[in-house]
Amino acid sequence: MSRGKLIVMSAVSGAGKPTLQGRVLKKFPNLQYSVSATTRAPRPGEIDGVHYHFLTRDEFRKMIDEDGLVEWMEVHNNFYGTPKKFLEEKLEEGKDLLLDLDVFGKLNFDKIYPEGIGIFVTVPDMATLEKRLRARGTNTEEDLRLRLKNAEEELSTAKSRGKYEHWLVNDDLDRADAELTRIIAEATGREPIGG
Repeated sequence: MSRGKLIVMSAVSGAGKPTLQGRVLKKFPNLQYSVSATTRAPRPGEIDGVHYHFLTRDEFRKMIDEDGLVEWMEVHNNFYGTPKKFLEEKLEEGKDLLLDLDVFGKLNFDKIYPEGIGIFVTVPDMATLEKRLRARGTNTEEDLRLRLKNAEEELSTAKSRGKYEHWLVNDDLDRADAELTRIIAEATGREPIGG
């Protein structure tokens, strides 16, 4: 059995990455979402072990101390990281993995897994991003400003230091979905269901 492939998606907050991920995961039976660990509180509808492994700060620090994470970062005042054991087990089983990492997490991830294919999802402009974040209705004004500031920094870092083979502007969901499907089919050598 051949080792699985790694697909790493990064995006500015509000670019529609979770929606795109949900669509492509349905099209590729061998593609599995790599569930990250985080200390942030679950959003409505999020399930522990499905969307994230929701941990306390002490539990997360213990994983850091025990070298149990491939990469980890503090983002928006919360910790996020990729559990090492889960990743290696799935790759050895031949599963292709879809990871959701911020730009800075991917820089660290690439030191260990440089073979991962990077896809950066963005929006046409910052005005569109602000509109999408406001439409969520889940952010305070302070949080909104922090996310917009972080988005500018993430874009700059992704362009100057990131390893992203593909840049995807999500200005039309169906078009972005089709492009992402094509990229994943190419990267994994697998045809999507119905394709």
